[in-house]
Amino acid sequence: MRIRRFAKVLAAFLAGVMKVAGMSVAMVETGGDPGHAPARCTYEKLGFGLFPVARYFKKLG
Repeated sequence: MRIRRFAKVLAAFLAGVMKVAGMSVAMVETGGDPGHAPARCTYEKLGFGLFPVARYFKKLG
């Protein structure tokens, strides 16, 4: 539980620093699997919205 609280405080602090620096958009990224659900929940509580994107990879060789 303490880690989640720290993550919320840190993300909010960094968003504030970015805003003061003149940035207008902050992006965070995490996996879509169940193990990353707590991170996604934290970001959503901080006001981040899900941005649908298609990302394709191809292994070469």
